[in-house]
Amino acid sequence: MVFTKNGQAQLIEFCIKLEIVMEYYKSDLIASLEKDVQEVLDTAKHLSNLPSIDINTRPDEKSWSVAEILAHLNFYCAHYLPLIDLQLKTAPPSQKNNFKSGWLGNYFTNIMKPRADLSIPSKMKSPTNAIPPKEVDASKALLDFIAYQEQTIQLLNKSKQVDLQRIKIATSLSKLIKLSLGDTFRFFIAHQQRHFIQINRTLERVRK
Repeated sequence: MVFTKNGQAQLIEFCIKLEIVMEYYKSDLIASLEKDVQEVLDTAKHLSNLPSIDINTRPDEKSWSVAEILAHLNFYCAHYLPLIDLQLKTAPPSQKNNFKSGWLGNYFTNIMKPRADLSIPSKMKSPTNAIPPKEVDASKALLDFIAYQEQTIQLLNKSKQVDLQRIKIATSLSKLIKLSLGDTFRFFIAHQQRHFIQINRTLERVRK
């Protein structure tokens, strides 16, 4: 990505503005994230009541089915949750009550998180290794996803006792690119929210 001088100035100004909203009370942030995950979990449980044809049907040749979207999300769950769990097992307890997001973590979260009107900030192409296989076991994908969400809530609860800023988690992009635990949760959960809007839109299309 290349910026003009004017674009660079705008980027710097944008980052400065982000600083205003990048600090959180740890308890408030975790409570908000727990609420977000619970909403995703409740919706996922509702999917188990739908006919299999709704879950497995693609709205068109280029779009994913609900089952494929779940498989895509499970790929990221399988990457991030074990890493978070491992770090939490060895992290020292901390009484630090605030969390300040890094500029990269905040950027990743903002390009992922749906807006208030449920629109998506920007379209992006999934990495090759995160593209789901053509044949997905929908029942297993859904059960795995539900279990991952329950684990996420447990990990968020454990995170109340540690420093969200000190712990670093390697991203799925590269082991060299790491985000703080707090930003990892924010980015990871925003990604799921993004795709659950996609799931709702997919169901609307396949039911027509």
